[in-house]
This record gives sequence, C-alpha cells and structure tokens, in this order.
Amino acid sequence: MIGGAAPRHFDVFNGDADGLCALQQLRLAEPKASVPITGVKRDIALLGRVPARAGDSVTVLDLALGSNQEALLRLLGQGVCVEYFDHHHAPGLPAHRLLRLNIDPAPGVCTSLLINRHVAGRFRAWAVVGAFGDNQGATAEMLAASIGLDEGTVRLLEALGESLNYNAYGDSEADLTIPPASLHRLMMHYPDPLDFMEKEEAYVTLARRRSSDMALAMDMVPLLETERLVVAMLPDAAWARRVIGSYANHLAIRHPGRICVVLVMNARQTLTVSLRTPENLALGADLLARRYGGDGRATAAGINDLPQAQIAAFLRDLQ
Repeated sequence: MIGGAAPRHFDVFNGDADGLCALQQLRLAEPKASVPITGVKRDIALLGRVPARAGDSVTVLDLALGSNQEALLRLLGQGVCVEYFDHHHAPGLPAHRLLRLNIDPAPGVCTSLLINRHVAGRFRAWAVVGAFGDNQGATAEMLAASIGLDEGTVRLLEALGESLNYNAYGDSEADLTIPPASLHRLMMHYPDPLDFMEKEEAYVTLARRRSSDMALAMDMVPLLETERLVVAMLPDAAWARRVIGSYANHLAIRHPGRICVVLVMNARQTLTVSLRTPENLALGADLLARRYGGDGRATAAGINDLPQAQIAAFLRDLQ
C-alpha cells in the first residue's frame, strides 16, 4: 500500500472444537490471509491481544462478547472493522458502523452452527464435528442425518469433535497436547474432516491421550454424592486440567437428572470448575456460573477462578 502499511486481518477464536470448526468452515468458504489469535478454552478475553490499527479487520469466533466488550469498543474506535460470531449470553449489544454482529444464544446453537448458516451449509461435516465438540449432540445428530451420513461416519465425527474439545482444556498451552493455532494450521487444508483424521496424526495423538487421561479420572472417587448433586475433585496435575470437561460430560451421562461438578486446583491457587446441569433445571449452569465469575450455556458452564473460601457457598447454591 502506498503511503502506509497494508491492512491486516486477524482471526480471533476460541481454541476449543467449536471455535476451530467455526473458523475451519469460514476460511474454507471465504479464504483470507490472516493472523490467528487463540488460546486455551478458558482464555476468552482475546480481543485485548489484537494489535490492529485503522484499516485492519477482525473476525471473532466463539468468544463471549461480555468478556471482550471493552477491547471491542477500543478497536472500533481505532477504525478497525469487526465481524463477530458467537452463541454466548451477551447483554447490551453495541452498535457501530464498523461492527457486524451475529449473536444467537438460543439453546442448541453453537458458533459452528452459526457459521454453517453463514456459509449456506457448504461444509456441514465440519459443523457436525463442532456441534459434537460443543456438547450439542442432538443438534449434531440431526445435522448429520440431513446430509445422509451413515452411523459409522457420525461416530467418527463425534470422536473427532470430543477430541478437539478435550485438547483445549488447560491452565495454559503448556498443559495441552497440541496448541490450537497448530491444530488450525493442520485442519485448514481439509474440506472433509474424515480426510483430516486419516492423513494427519493429530487425531490419533489426541484420542490416545484423552483415553489415558480419562482412565486416570475414572479411578477417582467423587467427593460428594447426593440425590441432586455429584461433585468430583481432581488433583493439581496437567492430566486433570486437560480432562476436566470430558470427565464432567461423562458424569452427566452417568448421572442423568443430577448436577455434576468437577473441580481442579489451578496455578493461581483457585479452583477451575466444570459444571453440567439437567435441561429441566430452573436455574441453568450459565446463570449459576455467572454468580462466581464464570459463563457458559444452560446445561454446561465453567468457572476459571473459584476462590477456595467460596466452595461451601457454591455447593450450597447448587443444592
């Protein structure tokens, strides 16, 4: 560009299955040179890391707007165009001529499904992977049926989604098996997720480590079991931080109708919490989590930093 630097584009996305599969579909449909900015699943305030300037553009995928609003307004004020796709609760949506919002917090929606709509279903198999990874099994099954996938293929896509999501859990990227940005670079060449699974070693690596971590979690005895609640405490270890979400999902399947909680001590000497609640609960997991600085969906939520002094109050709220 004459008289200045060429404009840049930044893709800012959650490092979990939903964020990865949303970006995968979008860039397959709309190829664009970009700078990826991502991190572990719970590292959601990523817009503050974007070094954009006037004339640059940003796409945001699967990051709660509430945690990024200050940085978003700063970017818009600097003359940066922002396109935002997300499914989390977002009070007080801003309006700006440089901002395009696609926010849908309805049950059964994830960002991969928003992008599936946006690109007119051109890469629906990746949307299925993302939905399975985001614990939207019923929606994923319906989408898979709509494109005529056989049962064996559906189960493979489910396993890939769960493995990609498992990989994003950790205090930092040092806990993860494969950094999400590296996974994105591996995935981006494959319009068909089955080709990715067949030709890249990443899936097998993730699946094996997830199986190993889950075996360790299965040996743990729940800290508390009542008719309403199951609470498990995992040790301060990298494997426990990686498997917290997968183990919470396992407990929810094993104990239908009960609230399931997995706690893991983190490097900040607070507790990381993964919370699963039944669909018919009057107060959903997201609302419960927000009381303690967390967020999520009605049936699945998390808290990054629950002070140890608040454990008793948190469990009383759940009961």
